[in-house]
Amino acid sequence: MKKIFKNYLLLAVVLLTVTSCKKSFEELTQNTNKPSSVPASLLFNGIVNKMADLPENQNEIYDQYYLYNYDYYGNNRYDLGSGDDYYPTLKNVVAMEQQAIKSGSAAVNPYSALGKFFRAYFFSKMSLEMGDIPMTQALQGIDNLEPTYDTQKAVMQQSLTWLESANTDLTTLISAGDNTLQGDIYLNNSLVQWQKVVNTFRIRLLIQLSKKATTDADMNIPSQFAAIIGDAKKYPLMTSSADNLQYTFVTPNNFYPSNPNNFGQSGSRKNTSATYIGLLTQLKDPRVYVTAEPARDLVDNQKQNPTDFASFVGADAGLDLGVMYNNAGLQKYSFINRKHFYSTFTGEPSIQIGYPELMLNIAEGINRGWATGDAESYYINGIKASMASYGIPDNGAFTAYFYRPGSTDVTAAANYDTYSIPANFTTYYNQASVKYTAGAAGLTAILQQKYLALFRHSGLESYFTYRRTLVPNFTTGPGTGNSGRIALRFKYLSAERTSNATNYNKALQSQFGGNDDINGVMWILK
Repeated sequence: MKKIFKNYLLLAVVLLTVTSCKKSFEELTQNTNKPSSVPASLLFNGIVNKMADLPENQNEIYDQYYLYNYDYYGNNRYDLGSGDDYYPTLKNVVAMEQQAIKSGSAAVNPYSALGKFFRAYFFSKMSLEMGDIPMTQALQGIDNLEPTYDTQKAVMQQSLTWLESANTDLTTLISAGDNTLQGDIYLNNSLVQWQKVVNTFRIRLLIQLSKKATTDADMNIPSQFAAIIGDAKKYPLMTSSADNLQYTFVTPNNFYPSNPNNFGQSGSRKNTSATYIGLLTQLKDPRVYVTAEPARDLVDNQKQNPTDFASFVGADAGLDLGVMYNNAGLQKYSFINRKHFYSTFTGEPSIQIGYPELMLNIAEGINRGWATGDAESYYINGIKASMASYGIPDNGAFTAYFYRPGSTDVTAAANYDTYSIPANFTTYYNQASVKYTAGAAGLTAILQQKYLALFRHSGLESYFTYRRTLVPNFTTGPGTGNSGRIALRFKYLSAERTSNATNYNKALQSQFGGNDDINGVMWILK
């Protein structure tokens, strides 16, 4: 009996020792100097940084704003690869919402309200790029490693619902004076400003759904549009460019992508596109003097006036890259304006969602008959706001800076020739090619002005608009590849082919005949 008791006692001591050691090991492996959870504000900061679509990347090639002329750095082909992967960011949105609750916030709080906006922003953008995507089951982690695909229609409907709910929550929070938001790089933690962004983005998304306005009655696109622009109290919108959601560059460690450091590499390896420059010169638009420079061959060899619109020439995106490279070397094309884009490290703010686009989107919706209103006034406001962002007055003069050939220092004022350019908005606007008229001609004018206003801003928006409307005309040829076609979509994420193959193949079969086809026509374009 004593022996049995001793054995039990020995076992208890061993167990106690093991338990004690285990506890000590866990305690020893905890780093008390490192936080065990990430605060909602820090997650929010990472999310807003991730949503920025900055210039100097391939998206601007797909928009046909400028073109590579040297294949070592890139090309102008529409052989589109995979779309954007925002799923890691969306997981951070979920974590942000959870952390806000854990820290004591109410169920409706600034992070939960803006979490709905982020869901709408990222899911709709991925869908616009690729088509049907995993959404409903996408953020369940190890509970569901093979999420099914939601239809593009379902993604858009849910995104619009999230935006409506975000607006409602923000109204509640603003009325209650709840402003605990932190970590905002855009709007100084202002919920009032964010609410304007939410509704402005909703107008953009409704416009992207224009092909479904009459064919899918349950989407209620015209009625949603009319409700938003008809009730400024319930749905506040941006009222000036001061409300822009824009990414501002600062020194010493957050430079504008085009800056003096990379001027030597990029300044002559890209030239402007005829799609962009041709539209500016066709409309005799003064923005060309700020965003581009005259072709030096025409100015220096042909002795054309550098301020003549005919002196600005963009390259055809469809040109063989070897031909374009040769012409660029002979200075036959206009380059991006070095003074405006390369002479500083901070450049211009990169607009993600902005007032000029909003004005032109509202003009488009009214032109399409979705609501009553003065489309022309919105159209004019959009053009004026875009010109003002470049320092072009309604009536007066501004200075054009053209980089002097042979100069080596892009930052030195002495290396630029300067010209005083007269500006008169009334004269500009009264041109038949600019002045708004109702109907199809007016719609084309709106779309052209939106293309000009989005130069170097808002990522793929101009590509999405072209894909939806064919305005302005994007050119094709040997240089654009894809058998002379503008691709209509990006491929799915490569991980889907391996880790979610069954649902991936079902999505391809239901949309594109079983092929991950960059020329496949997604639901939103039918």
